[in-house]
Amino acid sequence: MGIDGDAPDPPRRRFGEEGGLLSYGDYLRLPELLDQQRPQSAAPDELLFITTHQVYELWFKLLLHELESARAAMFAGELWRARHLFRRVHAVERVMIQQVEVLETMTPQDFLAFRAGLAPASGFQSVQFRELEFLPGLKDERYLGSFRHAGEDELARLRRRLAEPTLWDAYLTALSQRGLPVSDSEIMDSLLAVARDRGSHDDLWQLAEDLLTHDETAALWRMRHVQMVERQIGTKSGTGGSTGAPYLRGRTRLHYFPLLWELRAWL
Repeated sequence: MGIDGDAPDPPRRRFGEEGGLLSYGDYLRLPELLDQQRPQSAAPDELLFITTHQVYELWFKLLLHELESARAAMFAGELWRARHLFRRVHAVERVMIQQVEVLETMTPQDFLAFRAGLAPASGFQSVQFRELEFLPGLKDERYLGSFRHAGEDELARLRRRLAEPTLWDAYLTALSQRGLPVSDSEIMDSLLAVARDRGSHDDLWQLAEDLLTHDETAALWRMRHVQMVERQIGTKSGTGGSTGAPYLRGRTRLHYFPLLWELRAWL
């Protein structure tokens, strides 16, 4: 019984005795996961290369999930939830930037020991990375022709990304739900109204800043990535047929949300 004859105290949960069917390794599917790192050569640093890129693809998967949820929250008018999800996105992107340093522990000589065997495989062929560019609004149908080795399900995902609403579409919806016009000729006036009346529109302003931070951290990752590539292979062409570092450096100037950057000049 509880104190002074109250109802009995509830039994304390003993998690180790519940269920009994699911282990740590089973839950994370560790045997299958750890069997996916299969070097194609005897070069010792190929395991590092494979592992790091597989981790990136896992981060990409998580980012797509969180950004889709943030987009849905903006369409639903749940701006607080979208902002919460963007904080998670930004944290993951910062980890991705730092992760480049792990690859840079590999010397150019170590990379050259197995690089020739990678062709024509290339990060250029990452379907998830291209999805991450399409989702904010940086859509380019020409990239579909670059995925000659992609499966039909992967191509279908890219086509879906090209057809579906973007993060920018979701933000414009949030503006229109607040009574702000979002036509091409009026959108800058609406963005200025949000920026100049923080008392009425601070949540919209902060959400715009979240979008801009996502844009900025993605650009920082692209810049950090091209620096790593230049450090490893200089001006050699990419294994997938691109020009390598020159192509990547050209991508560093891209913006997902150019109007949010242009807004600064009008304030």
